[in-house]
Amino acid sequence: MKRGGRGIAQPWGEAALAVAAFSALCALVISVAPQTAEPDDGAYRASIVAMTEGHFLTLSATQAETLARKLGDNPAAPPNQWIEVSDGRYISEKDPGYPFLAAPFQRLGIIRWAPLFYGLLACLGLFIGARRWLGRFGGLAAVGLYCSSGAALAFAWRDYMPTFTDASLIAAGSGLLLWSLLATEASSRRRTWAGLAGFVAIEIATFARYTNIVILGCAVVAVVAAWRLRTAGLPLYTLCWWLASVALFGAGVALFDDLVYGAPMATGYQPGEVTFGLGAIGPNLRIMPAHLMQAMPMLVLGLIALAWIIVRWLVLRRVDGEAGALARRDLWVGAALAASWFAIWGLYSAYTWTTDPTSVTVQDVRFYVPAIGAIALLGAWLVTRIPGREWRAGLTSAAVITAMFGLGVWSFYAMYAAFGVPLSVSH
Repeated sequence: MKRGGRGIAQPWGEAALAVAAFSALCALVISVAPQTAEPDDGAYRASIVAMTEGHFLTLSATQAETLARKLGDNPAAPPNQWIEVSDGRYISEKDPGYPFLAAPFQRLGIIRWAPLFYGLLACLGLFIGARRWLGRFGGLAAVGLYCSSGAALAFAWRDYMPTFTDASLIAAGSGLLLWSLLATEASSRRRTWAGLAGFVAIEIATFARYTNIVILGCAVVAVVAAWRLRTAGLPLYTLCWWLASVALFGAGVALFDDLVYGAPMATGYQPGEVTFGLGAIGPNLRIMPAHLMQAMPMLVLGLIALAWIIVRWLVLRRVDGEAGALARRDLWVGAALAASWFAIWGLYSAYTWTTDPTSVTVQDVRFYVPAIGAIALLGAWLVTRIPGREWRAGLTSAAVITAMFGLGVWSFYAMYAAFGVPLSVSH
């Protein structure tokens, strides 16, 4: 039976298990009472509430002070981490995308479900992409690994923080693009629209956190390379639609920044407030591995998978037939996923703010969370490559996901306990 081919059995049983994994994430998150963990939560909350009141961009000084009093955030002054931009008007210094995504949920009184809704999109995209790439149980493994990490639980719990939402949009977009590139038997129209949806998801994630542009850039390079090498059978017009979407997004963000912040490349952060430098790489390499291992231990599976994919290709690169073709395909897919993973982690390895050795895990790992979709896909490759009968891959997936959920729950509580934010059960 070919991996990822049409002959694979209907995925309903596997889909039901993937739904169970996502449901476990939701249950664990909703069972913990909400509270504000950092000032950042308050800054985003103010923007979200302002949007529900009809203020989509900036507020006057009087409006900002009224909002701060209403929320109990920095009374008699604009909300915490808000800045003056022009004509005495104010806006949050945070990147502007997440409030647009969360405001409808705030308006409906279900803000706790905002990150989880986007997590659902992530699971759908990962399931579709992983099953097309890895065959049966690939979708389950990818969804289970994504939902079970301590990082996913920790930031899905934060209603007013964008961390889990932008990571989920990237995961959803990555899965859709993976399907679009591999589903050569599908119609060009379906592939075009699926890939376009994937790019839009990653673009929205970039609007929520501008540094995600490195992941968007990796996606552009991957699809252009696939088209040039003719490995995916992509029509030129499909590629043009995808690249046009990216170009329009870039122009839109530049226009937004010019209107709000005063220049196409400006942000809400003051010069020198967010800094990157080569001198930060050494300290971050000493500090961050322990934090990342606690928050997302599946990174070990991802690294082993990547090494195995490369070694397998070296062994089979001169072999003709299905084995050689699959090894080459796995190499290209693995390389694309690793590029997006290492691009965002490489960028933040030079971030000076995370070099403080007194910082705790939950403070620092949030910058690395956008890679968890790519890591989950690579980890799923490893989990589903168990030799022997097909049912062994299913048992292995279930066992690994269960173990990861155990580690994830421990990590969730331990990270916030170390931060002085004790978690309590909702009533």
